[in-house]
Amino acid sequence: MTASTVGGQLAEELRGIRERSGLSLAALAARTPYSKSSWERYLNGKKPAPRRAVEELCALTGTPAGRLLALWELADAEWSGRARPVPAPEEPDRPAPGPSATAARVRVRRWVVAAVVAGVVAAGLAVPALIGQRPDGQALAAAEPLVRNPGCSGDTCEGKSPVAMGCGGAGMITTLATHTASGGQRLELRHARLCRTVWVRTTGLLPGDRVVLSLPTGRTQQVTAEGSRDAGQYLATPMTAGTSGAGARICLKAPGRRSECFTD
Repeated sequence: MTASTVGGQLAEELRGIRERSGLSLAALAARTPYSKSSWERYLNGKKPAPRRAVEELCALTGTPAGRLLALWELADAEWSGRARPVPAPEEPDRPAPGPSATAARVRVRRWVVAAVVAGVVAAGLAVPALIGQRPDGQALAAAEPLVRNPGCSGDTCEGKSPVAMGCGGAGMITTLATHTASGGQRLELRHARLCRTVWVRTTGLLPGDRVVLSLPTGRTQQVTAEGSRDAGQYLATPMTAGTSGAGARICLKAPGRRSECFTD
């Protein structure tokens, strides 16, 4: 990666997370310590994003932070100038090295650069392990702070996005059940106690796959993978009011195949 691409790649990744989540810049400003104008600069690469801004966006959208924090470390090294080559100290005049010695030095330099980059990436990917993990694999709430000002609760959340409403932040969610369909699609029944809602988060859907959540109260919500853009991405049904997932029924309806349903 060159100095001109790492920071731009980070901004592009953060911008994509924001767009997929449906959160507006105003919503980000309301739920994080950063202003709307600051988020606009971070997401468009006009200004280096603070590490905490990356962590806040990941926590708010439920995005695993390890890879993005590793990318941030590389970008920060560029922004701070640490990635620039350090001039070698002047040495007394010596005979010019032969071709074999020059080639050996080039190989050593390349090895050192590769080792430094690998170390930064490894450190970034190890962040979740250093922070600590719960038995279910989710990061501890202390690492990704709880969002305490959701935009809705109970019936007022009906049909709304858990991410856009701030109900899907790290530390707010309990995964009540996880199911894997025959095609490998993963279906997670989720509950937010603070928002008093349930919904289904999916991954691995194929174009045209539809997931329907039905509660004993008669309320239903659904999400469909629209084309290749949604395929394989995290998708979530809108929320429905509920204090537990008891009796919830989740059905995967794939084109040309029989529906697969799971009852909790």
